[in-house]
Amino acid sequence: MSAHRHSLGHEHEIEPQHGLPEALPAGERLLWQGSPQRRRIALDVFHLRAVAIYFALLLGLRFALVQHDTGSVAQAAASTIWAAAFFALGLGLLWLLADLTARTTVYTITNRRVVMRIGIVLSLAFNLPFARIASAQVRKRAHGSGDLVLELLPEDKIAYVHLWPHARPWQLSHPQPMLRAIAQVETAAALLTEAWLAAQAPAERVQIGAGPITSPQPVAIGRAQTA
Repeated sequence: MSAHRHSLGHEHEIEPQHGLPEALPAGERLLWQGSPQRRRIALDVFHLRAVAIYFALLLGLRFALVQHDTGSVAQAAASTIWAAAFFALGLGLLWLLADLTARTTVYTITNRRVVMRIGIVLSLAFNLPFARIASAQVRKRAHGSGDLVLELLPEDKIAYVHLWPHARPWQLSHPQPMLRAIAQVETAAALLTEAWLAAQAPAERVQIGAGPITSPQPVAIGRAQTA
């Protein structure tokens, strides 16, 4: 069952272990730890490029309308500059959100679970034991980065609003935690696959790829189409 821990404020500097709400117990080992790439968060989560293009079109339209109404290029340019300043402020705020998201997020894979420490104002840590993960998918993007989507068992559910933006988009009825914008995502996926298989009893182990699935709850690490 998914467990989560709440802590108010930015107390990351006093964490017993980086990215974790408590020190790892005996027998549990840290295999991988990472954070989202700021640039990918800005582009893929906050759609900075699309917003910039939209603002540019609005500025072009404003310039054309003011010039048409006044007949003055100088007046149209002055009006557009003021609007551009506000638009630049908006883009800067989106970049700041992306930066804060990347800096306050730590994803951890151990030999027993996945831990997601997320949250800018309210810091949350979601513990996802391997026993509660039904499957996983890799969504690879350019330059080896990508997302790792985790599907929980049907009886386990974390509110979408608590996960966002670390959730698969539009999966509202049964939210799927997502490790977003990871550099070298295939390395993290391979480690997760290996750790999940090692944690299973021999009779429950599955074969990844071609061949029959012998476990009712396999972790199938595969490649999904890029959204």
